[in-house]
Amino acid sequence: MDARETGQAEAPLCLGVLAHVDAGKTTLCEALLHRAGVLKTPGRVDHGDTALDTHELERRRGITIFSAQAAFSHAGRRVTLLDTPGHVDFSGEMERTLAVLDCAILVISGTDGVQAHTETLWELLRAYRLPVFLFVTKMDLPGAEREALLRELRQRLDERVVDFGTPPPEEELAMCDEELLERYLAAGRLTAADLRSAVARRRLFPCWFGSGLRLEGIDAFLDGALRYAPAPTCGEAFGARVFKISRDAQGRRLTHLRLSGGDLRVRQSLRYETRDGTALEEKLTGLLACQGAKLRPAEALRAGDVGVVLGLSRSWAGQGLGAESDAPLPQLAPALRYRLRLPEGVDAAQALPLLRQLEEEEPLLRFSWSGQSRELSVQLMGRVQIEILKSLIAGRFGWAVQVDAGQILYRETIAAPVEGCGHYEPLRHYAEVHLLLEPLPPGSGIELDTRCPTDALALNWQRLILTHLAEKRHLGVLTGSPVTDLRISLLAGRAHEKHTEGGDFRQATYRAVRQGLMKAQSVLLEPVYRFTLEVPPAQTGRAISDLRTMHAEFDCETGEHGALLRGLCPVDTMRSYAAEVTAYTGGRGRFSCHVSGYRPCHDTARVLAAIGYDPEADLDNSPDSVFCAHGAATLVKWDRADAYMHIDTGYGRDRNAPPAPRLRMRRLDIDEAELEAIMEREFGPIRRPMYSRPGSRPAEEKSVSLRARRETVVVDGYNLIFSWDELRALAEQSLDSARSRLTEILISYHGFTGSEIVLVFDGYAKAGNPGEKELLPGVRVVYTKENETADRYIERLLYDIGKNAAVRVVTSDNLIRLSALGSGIRRTGAREFGSEVDWVMGQIAELLQRTARGSHMTRLTDARPEQG
Repeated sequence: MDARETGQAEAPLCLGVLAHVDAGKTTLCEALLHRAGVLKTPGRVDHGDTALDTHELERRRGITIFSAQAAFSHAGRRVTLLDTPGHVDFSGEMERTLAVLDCAILVISGTDGVQAHTETLWELLRAYRLPVFLFVTKMDLPGAEREALLRELRQRLDERVVDFGTPPPEEELAMCDEELLERYLAAGRLTAADLRSAVARRRLFPCWFGSGLRLEGIDAFLDGALRYAPAPTCGEAFGARVFKISRDAQGRRLTHLRLSGGDLRVRQSLRYETRDGTALEEKLTGLLACQGAKLRPAEALRAGDVGVVLGLSRSWAGQGLGAESDAPLPQLAPALRYRLRLPEGVDAAQALPLLRQLEEEEPLLRFSWSGQSRELSVQLMGRVQIEILKSLIAGRFGWAVQVDAGQILYRETIAAPVEGCGHYEPLRHYAEVHLLLEPLPPGSGIELDTRCPTDALALNWQRLILTHLAEKRHLGVLTGSPVTDLRISLLAGRAHEKHTEGGDFRQATYRAVRQGLMKAQSVLLEPVYRFTLEVPPAQTGRAISDLRTMHAEFDCETGEHGALLRGLCPVDTMRSYAAEVTAYTGGRGRFSCHVSGYRPCHDTARVLAAIGYDPEADLDNSPDSVFCAHGAATLVKWDRADAYMHIDTGYGRDRNAPPAPRLRMRRLDIDEAELEAIMEREFGPIRRPMYSRPGSRPAEEKSVSLRARRETVVVDGYNLIFSWDELRALAEQSLDSARSRLTEILISYHGFTGSEIVLVFDGYAKAGNPGEKELLPGVRVVYTKENETADRYIERLLYDIGKNAAVRVVTSDNLIRLSALGSGIRRTGAREFGSEVDWVMGQIAELLQRTARGSHMTRLTDARPEQG
């Protein structure tokens, strides 16, 4: 029983309008708004004055690019109408609106009938379980035959499509559904509530015929659709789902959403999680509600309303807020990646954050930057979207970008189950993970599961491992493409009571996935088009020959007026075929296609040779494990790591066989002589005083230092300058002064502690810079050469030094700290080191005061705190 029958206030009905491009969808929306009293005169696409296609690009091209909304009331019902793009290149924008709809209106062109993208839309509506009303427009044009179109709808979409243009016989309606039949046999009639229930359960699809341009059949369709549309269901608790992110003319970030329960008010605080899981609370600075075809400021949004929220900085399309769940992952995705060339003078590092704004608004774009190839790329649906993207970038940022011909977006999967193991155990860290990777049917995506008992690994660690599996797009080992159609199950894991941290399981999990893929028999997948091709009789042979050459799988129906061919074909071979069809048929052929998932690649060897991907050279996706032997971190190659693992799951091996032997790992730490040799190679011979300081105590009388060996401290210069308030303020006036002040501080630090200092500054951006090294008392200053960053120099130096307890690196740069972690070298953050320096300078000041009072100078080296 719905709200109309209980007398309760009914939430607004949200109707979405979908169609193949140029089917007449926007014209129908204009007609509906006109007949509902919102528009005095319906706009026309060819005149560029429609109420919903407001963007300059939409009016210039005559197509809908961005979803738009309008609100009206009719027959006692409040309605929000969402107009969606019809072109296949903008299917992502269309699909995101499906998650907030109550019902859909599918528009069919009376002259074209059911087209390829129409069938795609029908399958999407089936997947989202949305009730559907059909409207066949353009019936005023020659060639539109009502009976023939109705037969086609029943054959290609669903046999339960019923013509509601005239009241259909109740016997015909009863035959659509068993429940309807039972009600008809019991009562001898069907009520509006009976039909409304059948529509809601997708057992009945009412259809009307007419013309949006001439306003024929519009009133009957509007009355009928609202009569049989099920009432929305809304909860008491606040819930909302975001379906779009945009920016207005002032650059304000707009979050488009629909409330499924509760309400929102201006200046209300809203708690939510960002895409990476970070908890955030922000205040709503404004609300916009739809009034007619325009958005206007509002004080509140209530359950069922579609509106816009201002003030949310990290919301994302598809996000569920409050009690609402996230939207399903999109089923339509790009199959091509294009290299983006920025104009001269525009730095990619600065441009990428700005381009991310467009990615927020169209998540399927996915801009990416390759540090190895120094290329900026973007994923797109097709050529029309490329032109729109170029126009948007030019209009918003003023850049005239260029796009190449595009590359295929491949995927990878595996042919048989395999176990993957990952171990991460540098000094004072520990985690081990065992995963089972299993292939799934095409189109399944990635599924995560756990088979690990909680008495073997605590539930909190298991949840953390599953989170790490879900947070990353894992890459295959054939071409470096994302993996899909894969179930990843946690078999076993181990943590250390004291040394395990959350980041340890991230490393072990990533390495376990990668090692499993290296051991597995991988399968390369390529995207395929689902196509429809209609050609005259004279060109049927040519069409069949072309499709066979392109490795297509298809069916052919021939008739008096030509041939209809439908099937699947690799995107790689069919990318430019539409232009060929137009050419060899003289414009009489019709061709349409859309991406329809992935299939095994038809020419794997050629693709692998062309891409030339080396999985072991991909340092960001290592399959190797890190173990600890004699206090040192040791890297073990993926193909030998199984023998070192601490857990034996027994998967894939005869359980009666003897266990694999545990291998010994070599010691990697270096002694002081080797450390001195590295320093002499970098800075030349080390000069030491010939005589000891007068009055120094004999070595045997000195107290034992907490550090048995002389300490070498490697300092990331600019990182410290911009981390310490005093030096940062000085650097704003003069960077040279900040460098000099830091050097003076470190010389004083050396004089008090005896530590040897290596101070590294970036010189990579200075053209022709050969690099420079300067020896000061206790401090070796390095200016790196052109194209060598301080990060790279320090990483190389730490790699040469290896694990040594007498060396530590001072920086807050995460990459350097990770490199030091992998080498077992101690790390100190910039602010932590600043506190240590403050302590040292305080001790020096105290000693100077004692000296001034004639006190005996006492060295306090051994008294200062130990930095672990």
